Amino acid sequence: MKILILSRNGSLYSTQSLVKAARDRGHEVILFDHLHCNIIIEKGKPQLLTGHDILGHVDAVIPRIGASATAYGAAVIRQLEGMGVFTTVTADALVKARDKLTCMQILAANGLDVPKTGISAGDTCGPTVYDHISSGKAVVKLLSSTQGLGVILVDSKNQGQSVVEGFHRVGQDVLIQEFIEDAKGSDIRAFVVDGEIVGAMVRQAVPGEFRSNIHRGASSYIADLSPDEINIAIRATKILGLDIAGVDILRSKRGPLILEVNASPGLEGIEGTTKVDIAGKIIQFIERRVNVIKS
Repeated sequence: MKILILSRNGSLYSTQSLVKAARDRGHEVILFDHLHCNIIIEKGKPQLLTGHDILGHVDAVIPRIGASATAYGAAVIRQLEGMGVFTTVTADALVKARDKLTCMQILAANGLDVPKTGISAGDTCGPTVYDHISSGKAVVKLLSSTQGLGVILVDSKNQGQSVVEGFHRVGQDVLIQEFIEDAKGSDIRAFVVDGEIVGAMVRQAVPGEFRSNIHRGASSYIADLSPDEINIAIRATKILGLDIAGVDILRSKRGPLILEVNASPGLEGIEGTTKVDIAGKIIQFIERRVNVIKS
């Protein structure tokens, strides 16, 4: 097969792991920056230019789209879908998962438990929303936050209002979310490929930090998932229309809560912790799907 990998940085661990896994299984790999792709829209003749050249035949695409390039990255994926290329994440699924508000709404509407969450459309709405979320601590986060950036723990409504106002002044909408004290600074990352959890780890924040992102120095170890945790991770992925996802789960007294569903999850932390060849699992999934399409 000929596999196109869209990535802004070909030297990143996740990108290199996917390239190696594909080549080890005998596939040809094309690596290209999606922000350097040009889209040509024409009835019956959709084209994608990689630089000045028209992209030739590819069997599949693995989009590694970062949060800062979601809109154009989704447009490139949609163009490839129109060209009949199998993609490991569809444009619509990427957009739904990347928008934290939309994601929470869809999951809750489908019966999955999430931390109680509100959104404030203006400065004067913040205190009212906060009252419905918490009487003490809460988490304020940007709609497009990643790797713990733009995520702030506040201790009171007054402090929360100041943070909300600060974000609004720079044109950023935010979510106000209940703080799950039971989690004790940890969460679970369950990695789903084709309806199956292929790896899971617990991430534990460093002392004094509530964000359990590996990029913020959190430690990790292999997770032993409960049946409920397995169920909600797989259901969340399916509900959002994803085939590959990193599902972040908080353990609480009322049961597992879905914190986030990542449509372009990193591989370094999960592969390093679990010693599972996740990239290889992704390539095998592509092989199965492309073979079905061809047959």
